[in-house]
Amino acid sequence: MAGTKKIKTALISVFHKDGLEELLKKLNAEGVKFLSTGGTQTFIESLGYECQAVESVTSYPSILGGRVKTLHPRIFGGILARRDNEGDRLQMAEYAIPEIDLVIVDLYPFEQTVASGASEADIIEKIDIGGISLIRAGAKNFNDVVIVPSKAEYPVLLDILNKKGAETDLAERKMFATRAFGVSSHYDTAIHEWFAK
Repeated sequence: MAGTKKIKTALISVFHKDGLEELLKKLNAEGVKFLSTGGTQTFIESLGYECQAVESVTSYPSILGGRVKTLHPRIFGGILARRDNEGDRLQMAEYAIPEIDLVIVDLYPFEQTVASGASEADIIEKIDIGGISLIRAGAKNFNDVVIVPSKAEYPVLLDILNKKGAETDLAERKMFATRAFGVSSHYDTAIHEWFAK
């Protein structure tokens, strides 16, 4: 298969945990290592799986009331680094940047928060920054990275894992990237429409 890549490390940062359990079980069985933050890390560990804290990679805690967790060169370097680029590989070694092969994100529920009649302050806090950035980074580097941009895509990845193990081909990664930009486009449109009102 063209451009087959093995998934070894997954960064998981999700708002909704439902539907994640089966995916985690399969990834764990395939020997994939987990990297996560906050509530997602707690959820993963509650299922009995080892999970490395993002903070142990970045050496920064979650700061500003949780507004900044994953936004760090070691995380984004691990997603955006081109695996076949010697310069990128040398910088990964120099700056202790881990390879991240799979990114699973489920964004803060902006539209649902607006629909609930929440206050402006609550709505603003549901504008996802780290998650949308992870989605865009993973999608941009689809050559090397699998991006799962919402819980709607969990079954799609699970189906691939069940058929082929922890490997994807280029066409599959490009399909996920296409869906990822669809998610980010829809999300930003909803935010823009709310601001425009």
